[in-house]
Amino acid sequence: MLAAMKKPSFASLLALAVVLATPAAARQLSIDDVTRLSRVGAPALSSDGRWLVWAQRETDVAADRGRYDLWKLDLSRAGAQPVKLVADPQRDENDPQVIGTTVYFTANDAIWSVPVAGGEPRRVTDFKGGFGGYKVAPSGDRVLVWADRRPGAPTLEPATDKKPANAGVGRTYDQLFVRHWDAWADGTRSQLFVLPIVDGVARGNGRALAPALLGDTPSKPFGGAEEVNWSPDGRTVYFALREPGRIEPLSTNLDIFSVPADAGAAPVNLTGANKATDTQPTVSPDGRTLAWLAMRRPGYEADRFVLTVRDLATGKTVSLTERWDRSIASLQWAPDSRSLYVTADDVQETPLFRVDAANGQVTRLTAEGHVSGVAVGARGAIVVAMNSLTAPDDFYRVGAARNVARLTSVNAANLAGIDMPTVERFSFKGANDDTVWGYAVRPQGAAGKVPIAFMVHGGPQGSSNNSWSYRWNPAVFAGAGYGLVAVDFHGSTGYGQAFTDAIRNNWGGWPLEDLQKGLAAATGQFAWLDADNACALGASYGGYMMNWIEGRWPDRFKCIVQHDGVFDARAMAYETEELWFDEWEHGGKAYFEDPQAFEKWNPVQYVDRWKTPQLVITGEKDFRIPYTQGLAAFTALQRRDVPSRLLVFPNENHWVLKPANSRQWYREVLGWMDRWTGNPPR
Repeated sequence: MLAAMKKPSFASLLALAVVLATPAAARQLSIDDVTRLSRVGAPALSSDGRWLVWAQRETDVAADRGRYDLWKLDLSRAGAQPVKLVADPQRDENDPQVIGTTVYFTANDAIWSVPVAGGEPRRVTDFKGGFGGYKVAPSGDRVLVWADRRPGAPTLEPATDKKPANAGVGRTYDQLFVRHWDAWADGTRSQLFVLPIVDGVARGNGRALAPALLGDTPSKPFGGAEEVNWSPDGRTVYFALREPGRIEPLSTNLDIFSVPADAGAAPVNLTGANKATDTQPTVSPDGRTLAWLAMRRPGYEADRFVLTVRDLATGKTVSLTERWDRSIASLQWAPDSRSLYVTADDVQETPLFRVDAANGQVTRLTAEGHVSGVAVGARGAIVVAMNSLTAPDDFYRVGAARNVARLTSVNAANLAGIDMPTVERFSFKGANDDTVWGYAVRPQGAAGKVPIAFMVHGGPQGSSNNSWSYRWNPAVFAGAGYGLVAVDFHGSTGYGQAFTDAIRNNWGGWPLEDLQKGLAAATGQFAWLDADNACALGASYGGYMMNWIEGRWPDRFKCIVQHDGVFDARAMAYETEELWFDEWEHGGKAYFEDPQAFEKWNPVQYVDRWKTPQLVITGEKDFRIPYTQGLAAFTALQRRDVPSRLLVFPNENHWVLKPANSRQWYREVLGWMDRWTGNPPR
């Protein structure tokens, strides 16, 4: 079903851009360079395909934050250069959407508009209180807003409840969630509201679309605009909502609802029969077909997403990509309603594919690289944001003949003079005699053997794929003089659902075997790697694996870096917030129902063998793997007299996001690795 792909490749286009931008004297990439990079947001296209619009973040180092402006590019003029569309230093302009010749965007807790050709921005909304996001109807006469408000709120008007004097500041709860990701539950829910747009403005507080539904839409913590969509005529809203109530921390059941945009009728659940996840509802441009992504197994957040379509007139539903063993990440309709554009992990890449809406045939449209955003114009223009291990996001046009043309070089000046590393892929026979893939990142100009940074990805259902990262950046480790090796062990995505499923009840089994065989394969194949001088590092599941390696592979590494990793499976089962994840991964039962399933792969059972120097990193706002897990690991290391160091971020969650903290993170991590490998200071 998969069609062949023609060149030119993303890698060759990137190489050409680097050659053109790089002067003779080159240097290695550092975290300071990465911090200063411009970051482009998702692409937005005007309906005629002429204008590409996006939000672009620049790092304000002094303020320790990102600042956003709107940019545009005239695609009708060959050689046109990006120009700023809106750039008020007192506002962060973000989330652009193009309707006709008008660009809508967010700034200062309001929605604004500006002509795409340029002009003075105009404030569209005046409601009080913050909001999470918005979508203007294709008809341009309504705007949909989602915002955290008290359950059942009839409008966007914020609640004015006041506590009695001396009431205390304690929070009380009667059911889970009490906290989620990085925030304590505050009694609000993300809800949908519609405001009419008259003469370019949307006054007042709007009207709730589904006040009787108690869940969050979009879902939390990561749901966004992809979970909410309009019908082409602007008369109906489709949205995903998670099953609420006491079952919520155990349920992955998101359903697709439809509701009239005038709130004239109650929402209708279109996917109530499926108790697993249904999400990303998207209506075809002709208004006849609803497409969405559906999982099959309740309680499993990493099940395969299958592209599903429903005839809105007859209700007939078809699982369009049932025969394609890949899990779809995003979808958009083609303007003729005959096909859809989707992205999916595929053997360390995340390409763009076209899916025939009639028969489900899949055609690959891009080669190397990670497609992170897709925009499709009404006349068929396709623009993607795409990155790789050695290049941050830029925009590319995907042509009808599957040719890819670069449109921007946003960071050409920032990356000028930097000698990016090279990436070499390898495969080997891993656990169960399955083929396992990995890559090695080699510093440019490295003379002789280099020490190894052996990086284990999180998820665990994720991938060490060909993508740029601002948190764990392989090119930065290469720039510091390390040969970075990463292996897509059993449990990784992009190799079929059975390979992804193989980690269940197997956290410390096949994945560890893959890592052991993968490191041996890499050092056997690449003579420039110093096999006897390696440090292992990982976060989340990768952090768990660091604690597991301490006890189960204790003689292999000079040092370990463990970030937000599970240390004690028993405590984790009662401390984490999304219970479905931990319970599914250990067989589907709670700890008290099947403790042995958790204890079989529990790192705390092997602390008596710990001896590898370890750096422990955690964030106090991490409620997924609470910081107490990191404190416990550090305590174990200290009591074992193992050289160890603890880094705690009071203002970070499961990730490190603030620029100053990111720089500190790399200083600590690379300093720890240098200390134990003898890597010379930079």
